[in-house]
Amino acid sequence: MPDPNPTVGELFKAKAVTDEQVNAAVVAYLADPTLDAHAITDGYSLDLAAAVAGHGWAKQVVGNPEASPNLKRGAIRTAILLARAQKV
Repeated sequence: MPDPNPTVGELFKAKAVTDEQVNAAVVAYLADPTLDAHAITDGYSLDLAAAVAGHGWAKQVVGNPEASPNLKRGAIRTAILLARAQKV
């Protein structure tokens, strides 16, 4: 039986989520780090704030004022890909 809450990375591998959708989620997080409901793809949403807060490295990088914008984007993207999407 398929996992009802796959990771975004699993959805990406299955081609259910595109690179553009992951990038849009990164941009959405950067625009509003408190965003808790983001439609990552049809039928799935993601709590972006919880995804970053729940990933130790990403949380540390995002909170570091000396971290470069590219490093922050990469850390956020990693947290998003490892987060579990919620079926809606």
